[in-house]
Amino acid sequence: MSESGISQENYDHIEDIRAQLLTVLEELYAVARLEQGDILVIGCSSSEVAGSRIGTYSSEEIGRCLFQTAYGFCRERGIYLACQCCEHLNRSLIVEKACMKEYRLTRVNVVPQLKAGGSFATAAYHNMQEPVAVEQLKARAGIDIGDTLIGMHLEAVAVPVRTSQRTIGQAHVVCARTRAKYVGGSRAAYDENLSN
Repeated sequence: MSESGISQENYDHIEDIRAQLLTVLEELYAVARLEQGDILVIGCSSSEVAGSRIGTYSSEEIGRCLFQTAYGFCRERGIYLACQCCEHLNRSLIVEKACMKEYRLTRVNVVPQLKAGGSFATAAYHNMQEPVAVEQLKARAGIDIGDTLIGMHLEAVAVPVRTSQRTIGQAHVVCARTRAKYVGGSRAAYDENLSN
């Protein structure tokens, strides 16, 4: 391991990591029934994907692979990708400027780096068309790769989604979709389409 906590390693299983994320994205997308313009938030620890403890072994290669895969998937479907920063910036997210404007998000001034923001958010900042950093949003669905705790960025009410792919690399994966809140009590009738 590097003294700096930054991986210099080249990963021979990078295509496996890409395929694992695609499986998770496809299954979550189907269950969450995301629509054009919705936001998908992803938090990612490249250290965990590489088999190390979160925040200890950032990999630019893994971060870039996961970002490119998620970004391409979201763009093809017309949904916004929000990349949660980690390592001291974990309340901030990198999104396209159009997403910030559409959802009236609060812009913040920070540029993620490998050890202050993480490799996934750094890749987003350097590869999105018009990247901006924002604070807090409410996404319709999310993927947590490596226990980065994305829950603060999901709409209420979050519902766990079990995908067939439970890990990406060595990282634990947790997914969630959201549903509308129930209101009105015992006499209220509910739209079942909003519950699923």
